Amino acid sequence: MDQTLAVWLLILLALSTAGLPFWLERPLLVLPWAEKGEDARPSWLRGLESLVFFVLLIGLHFAVLSWIGGALLIPSDPLSLGLFLGKLLLLAAAAVLVLGYPGWRDVNRSVRKSFVTRMLEVVVLYLLVGTLGLAFEANIGNPFPKNWEFYAITLSLYLVLAYPGFVFRYLLRKPR
Repeated sequence: MDQTLAVWLLILLALSTAGLPFWLERPLLVLPWAEKGEDARPSWLRGLESLVFFVLLIGLHFAVLSWIGGALLIPSDPLSLGLFLGKLLLLAAAAVLVLGYPGWRDVNRSVRKSFVTRMLEVVVLYLLVGTLGLAFEANIGNPFPKNWEFYAITLSLYLVLAYPGFVFRYLLRKPR
């Protein structure tokens, strides 16, 4: 994969996912606590479901790192390019299925997410986009070491990309 294409793909992906928790009212995470409008389930069941959900997210993280980061990509070979794009689409579909499960679970309910839930969703989406970036970097060449400054700056940039969604949700109050 070309470095320029990888960077632009990550920028577009970050731009489209950063504000998603603020634009959507449906939950993207299975959390151990109940939001307004969710059905009443026992706390042990809610905790177990949350644990399984986050184990699936961690598994998705390692799948992206191994399948995309370790993929052999020869841009001039159509088979290699097709296999790489197939892996990328398969992992994107898996991410959509995993993150779509909480909304599907509460499909007939009007769930109201709290600000803390929205910020947790922003952090999880940041980690997923960052995982894809690390995998692209490993695929292109040698990955550089990253210190805490790198993660602080990229999280800050991701929060800036989420700001229009925050403005839409909390600052543009609609008259009741």
